[in-house]
Amino acid sequence: MEWNNLHEVLRSLYDDMMPLAGDMAAVAKGLAGLGALFYVALKVWQALSRAEPIDVFPLLRPFALGLCIMFFPTIVLGTINAVLRPVVTGTHAILEDQVLDLNKLQQQKDQLEYEAMVRNPETAYMVSDEEFDKKLDELGWSPSDIGTMAGMYMDRTAYRMEKAIKDWFRNLLEILFQAAALVIDTIRTFFLIVLSILGPIAFAISVWDGFQSTLTQWITRYVSVYLWLPVSDLFSSMLARIQSLILERDIEMLADPTYIPDTSHTVYIIFMIIGIIGYFTIPTVTGWIIQAGGAGNYMKRVDSYAKKAGNLAGAGAGSAAGNIGGKLMGK
Repeated sequence: MEWNNLHEVLRSLYDDMMPLAGDMAAVAKGLAGLGALFYVALKVWQALSRAEPIDVFPLLRPFALGLCIMFFPTIVLGTINAVLRPVVTGTHAILEDQVLDLNKLQQQKDQLEYEAMVRNPETAYMVSDEEFDKKLDELGWSPSDIGTMAGMYMDRTAYRMEKAIKDWFRNLLEILFQAAALVIDTIRTFFLIVLSILGPIAFAISVWDGFQSTLTQWITRYVSVYLWLPVSDLFSSMLARIQSLILERDIEMLADPTYIPDTSHTVYIIFMIIGIIGYFTIPTVTGWIIQAGGAGNYMKRVDSYAKKAGNLAGAGAGSAAGNIGGKLMGK
């Protein structure tokens, strides 16, 4: 199953769990009705005890909340989702455009790298079977030629092993990158399902005097969690755009016949590590868009893990850079 299909499964899971919010409406109606009785009685008694006219408008609040509870999936969830869904659609369209351009540029760069290595007599036999056979045919069976053949086979095997290891590490980082996105999307779906199913209860509790802030807290938390996906798409779009700019620069340099390409994919690996760490900062960034309480311990853990991962990645990148620099200085 592809990664996009897993994200679609989470979307369908959210839609399948939505009817459960209507089932909680029965319990919420009783809680809200009792709260409305005490709320109205308290306001009327306060007005009578002060010999003041009864203000009817504030007394309509419990009835408005009761109406929202009765038609919670349609009025509340339907309205919020209808307002926020265009944001999700727009950011996802941006991501698809950037990924499409990135894939085209990557294919073009791979082809140019292959052609550049084929042009170089020192590396042509390592990437092209035809060049390898042609070079073997040019050699004889003298001891020096046999030694050259053995060296060619060793160089070709070492190149393929090195390329296989690099591709394996690159695929591993891609899996971790996609897994980080899936973790964020799974936690987002779980939070949305819990908030949606228990939403009628939150609305019912907000009817009671002294718990009015429960309503605004529920709305801000739902909107904040819902925006995790658009922020995630924007972050992925930014990474894809950066990689596209790097690929465009590499393609321009590969147009020079004397340029020897770097096949280590170091820059790509670095940005994959940045992406893995950056995904876990999405809840924090979303909190800057709309201020929401709750999930504090989770956010603290995410931030701490992101910092530890950043320190580990920085140490690994520094070690790799030091090894590469040492090899270059040694040459």
